Amino acid sequence: MPEPRALSRRTVLRAAGGLGLLAGLGGTAGCGAPFADRRLPIAAGVAQGVYSRLATTLAEIWREDLHLHAAPEVLATFGSPDNLGRLTAGTAEVAFSQVDTAAELMDTGPADGPRALRGLARIYDDVLHVVIRRDASYRRLADLRGARVSVGPRTSGYRVIAQRVLAAAGLDAERDIVASELGLQDACDALRAGAVDAFFWSGGLPTTGIATLAQELPIRLLDLADDLKTVRERFPVYSSGTVPVSTYDIGEAVSTLLTRNILLVPASMEDDLAEQLVRSLFQEQQRLAEAGPAAITIDARTAIGTQPVPLHPGAERFYRESKDA
Repeated sequence: MPEPRALSRRTVLRAAGGLGLLAGLGGTAGCGAPFADRRLPIAAGVAQGVYSRLATTLAEIWREDLHLHAAPEVLATFGSPDNLGRLTAGTAEVAFSQVDTAAELMDTGPADGPRALRGLARIYDDVLHVVIRRDASYRRLADLRGARVSVGPRTSGYRVIAQRVLAAAGLDAERDIVASELGLQDACDALRAGAVDAFFWSGGLPTTGIATLAQELPIRLLDLADDLKTVRERFPVYSSGTVPVSTYDIGEAVSTLLTRNILLVPASMEDDLAEQLVRSLFQEQQRLAEAGPAAITIDARTAIGTQPVPLHPGAERFYRESKDA
């Protein structure tokens, strides 16, 4: 799994080559607009996050490519658990999710039936941020004992990750820190005002809310190198990576935790529709990358990696055809 870093010229050229190949596969099969009346609401995330930016662009891409009467509604949510809840409840037809959250649902939810989940694509990796002021004395997670720390809302996927990495550092989120449950924007405001000492966030690089905060307040990210091995031994679904210095002008590169993101739909979605959703995603990848640079790392060869969520048959058909083209 690639680590988040500044994109090399080779990476950009490889992505561009893939776009040319996939574009040659054509658009919606047949004539007319068979899905013109579909609403396709997308469960995204907080307004300052990469999910939301990519979802907004995808909604416009799908409106154009599927000739929809209206662009799909982009639903503001608290993150992966909220998104999966909406998908299984039928109030969303597409959802972004971290793979660890989806894995938990797969362990407890129905494998089949109208509310079972299927994957369209692995899209990019989320990066765990533990944000502090530049002049703070904290150097590692264990230093946060007794500190005021926002671990995220109860319905957010990154709250689960925060609890797991704190435990790896020997900290109980209920006893060893003064925990709060702020969303991204509120957490940024609280750090700026001195109301919290640190906050957790997991998202693509760069996350707009944190980039904006860094322009107004010198910040650092805690280096998680001391705790990564323990977390990954307990939860193999995670991997490790690096946040470059230039991302938020953080002074030094830091090691952190990565989580795969996947795009999900109901198992009951028509094969032709699922195939076209994936096709449009790849045909317009450069447009997506303009909305969120993390999208440039989406690759047809790794996009099939939605496990433990099975690929939708329509998505499988797309990947099989793109491989044979």
